[in-house]
Amino acid sequence: EIKRIIEEENVRFLRLMFTDILGTIKNVEVPGSQMDKVLENIMMCDGSSIEGFVRIEESDKYLYPDLSTWMIFPWESAHGKVARLICDIYNPDRTPFA
Repeated sequence: EIKRIIEEENVRFLRLMFTDILGTIKNVEVPGSQMDKVLENIMMCDGSSIEGFVRIEESDKYLYPDLSTWMIFPWESAHGKVARLICDIYNPDRTPFA
């Protein structure tokens, strides 16, 4: 259903949101065309660049979206609409990041 809405509503970008250790909201923005990868839980972020996450050697983290948090932002740019999904962070071995 979300993929259908992306097409119908001209959603061009997805913000995959999460918080750092201090509770500050962070996000990775990807094109709407990457929704299949988002749904397959294969989108990653670099945890070493986020306050309190990890050292560079263990930096790659997976973003697992909570589909119940899907929302299209109520504004539109010249490039189309932007939507968000709030994500949980997982380690490379697919265990939840503490």
